[in-house]
Amino acid sequence: MPLVERPKPILYRNGSVYSPSDPFATAMLVDGGTVAWVGSEHAAANLVGPDVVTVDLDGALITPGFVDAHMHTTETGIALGSIDLTACRSLQELLTAVSGAAASGASTILGYGWDESRWPEKRVPTAAELDRAGGGALVYLVRADIHSGVVSGTLAAGLGLAGTDGWDDGFVVRAAHEAVRKATRLLSPDQRRTYQQAALLHAASRGYVALTEMAAPHIAPREDLEVLLSLDGPHRDLPLPEVIPYWAQLTSTAAEVRELMQGFDGRLAGLAGDLNVDGSIGSRTAALREDYSDDAGNRGTLYLGEEDVAAHLLAATTETVQAGFHVIGDAGLDVVLRALERTAQATGVEAVRRARHRLEHVELADDDAIAALVHFGVAVSGQPVFDALWGTAHGLYDQRLGVRRSGMNRFASLLARGGLVALGSDSPVTPLDPWASVRACLHHNTAAERISGRAAFIAHTRAGWRLSGRSPMLGQLAPGTPASFAVWKVDELMVQAPDTRVQSWSTDPRAGTPLLPALDTENAPLCLETVHEGRRLYHLDGFSAA
Repeated sequence: MPLVERPKPILYRNGSVYSPSDPFATAMLVDGGTVAWVGSEHAAANLVGPDVVTVDLDGALITPGFVDAHMHTTETGIALGSIDLTACRSLQELLTAVSGAAASGASTILGYGWDESRWPEKRVPTAAELDRAGGGALVYLVRADIHSGVVSGTLAAGLGLAGTDGWDDGFVVRAAHEAVRKATRLLSPDQRRTYQQAALLHAASRGYVALTEMAAPHIAPREDLEVLLSLDGPHRDLPLPEVIPYWAQLTSTAAEVRELMQGFDGRLAGLAGDLNVDGSIGSRTAALREDYSDDAGNRGTLYLGEEDVAAHLLAATTETVQAGFHVIGDAGLDVVLRALERTAQATGVEAVRRARHRLEHVELADDDAIAALVHFGVAVSGQPVFDALWGTAHGLYDQRLGVRRSGMNRFASLLARGGLVALGSDSPVTPLDPWASVRACLHHNTAAERISGRAAFIAHTRAGWRLSGRSPMLGQLAPGTPASFAVWKVDELMVQAPDTRVQSWSTDPRAGTPLLPALDTENAPLCLETVHEGRRLYHLDGFSAA
């Protein structure tokens, strides 16, 4: 049997390396799937030779690869092939986009990303308007938060939506929306694989080495996650980002927890994710303690009660399995906190902490709620671009919540209390753009909740691995750590602070702070290469070893 030739070590030099072992490193040696060395340009010259492949970074930056703490892979792939409505600034622009798709001869028109809170009309299209714009085509357009959508009359009639809970003349939420989503997501395994692969390749081109998949039976059938898990891994023909899978199925007994965790080839990180306690702010289904400011009498929707939440937490805690929920509103969070207290009374608080439970979003939380989360050792998966999009003056949060918007997405408060925060996109709700998440943390619309670029970067790299219970060696570049990184073309490097009153850059070596890209320059960081555990996932044309 012929011997397999061992790949040569790769020396990256003449750039910058974000490394805790050497804050001013300019070079890195990768040997197989491991970082073998980081250091200075002077020392790198001694490593050059015929048995080492050399890559001239030409000033580029190497960082640990990003981990998205919350995304939906199949939906992201579908969105990449659908009409992008995120840029629509009026109802008429949306209808024009639908008409354009209809003119191409499409019999079914899918779109995503619209947000009527940005439109002068402040209303959604009716079924009749979508029928006219679509020329009789079946139209389904998902709202930016994916918790609601609009459909044409032709599609609604075919599905018999009239009289269904959540149907309102083209607008669909709750049961009506779930019916539409299921009907439009009847995909074969090959179709799922195509969408998923497109999403994973797109993520690799954005510097992601891992994606946390928020699978749930109400989102897609079990087959969807099984197909996804057949795509990733070091032995697959096409190198793709690693998938960190969660399955959000409600349980009530330890036996149910064990059975589910043994499924999916034993790869589940936990029974958590989009197990919805409530809905979203945009669709007015997040459960609030007080009425929506723009909808008197409406305090949102609780999809799960305290009994269900407590039973799931108790069953998972008993098995030391990570459980968790989607929760956005303060009333929804109250339900989870009461259930955590009941679980702690039954098992002891240390058992709850050992299970490392997680919550998705946690957008509206007061000081007492944050203290309780830290007390129970519950981590938060947050999405900073939510604030960038909707936290502005007169924006969505302002319209829906009024003065309460200052209590949204409290990353600084969570970190200050010692909470674990990992960042994600909730793609396709917001784009797969990790530096946009870091920038959003720096420029949070509530000044008191801004965090430094370094804190945000760690929350989007190391914290994502830590949240899923993976090795503490992942998410950093130092000798002996996995070679999982991205290479970036950047305009400028700096030490970033969350407050413009604080000096925002320093070249003093005594600072000992690794440099990150300046995010207020003309060009956003451009991904040149993405590598996970030594395998190249992506490279920009022209970027290669010399």
